Amino acid sequence: METTVHEERTRVDASRGPRIVGPGAGKAVDLGSVGVRFMAWTEETGGGFSLVEHPIPPKTLVAPLHLHEREDEYSFVIEGRMGAKLDDDIVYAEAGDLAFKPRNQWHTFWNPDDTPCRILEIISPAGFERFFEALVDGPPGTTSPAHYGLEIDAGSVPMLVERFGLTFGTP
Repeated sequence: METTVHEERTRVDASRGPRIVGPGAGKAVDLGSVGVRFMAWTEETGGGFSLVEHPIPPKTLVAPLHLHEREDEYSFVIEGRMGAKLDDDIVYAEAGDLAFKPRNQWHTFWNPDDTPCRILEIISPAGFERFFEALVDGPPGTTSPAHYGLEIDAGSVPMLVERFGLTFGTP
């Protein structure tokens, strides 16, 4: 059986069968400090995981320090380099590296360089991709971090920006 690229954004269950998400496929949104390209939704994976691509502009902090109560995140660097603060540790992942950000651990990440960075973010179990969708398209009440088991330390941004020489938000 031959499969083709689905250009439209569809949410289907895993029983739909095989499909290919090509380089230009999947809904893409710009959140200012990070892009999000939705590649595998909750319904497509039976809830096991979701997959998004995050293009990160040069010298940009993606998010304040935050903690997920429900999900583990795995960041696979496909281009450039990613810096991350994982509790008290500072790590740098190069293209081809996988960084693990377990649930209940304060963390954030950024592009430390003057060149683009792109990561594939595996979120397990699935569902947190809805937070990114809600930030752009969501009805009132669906963007509350608490709704997604997310704690955010908004006060961490100035320290992170200064310490690592970054910008945050829409340039």
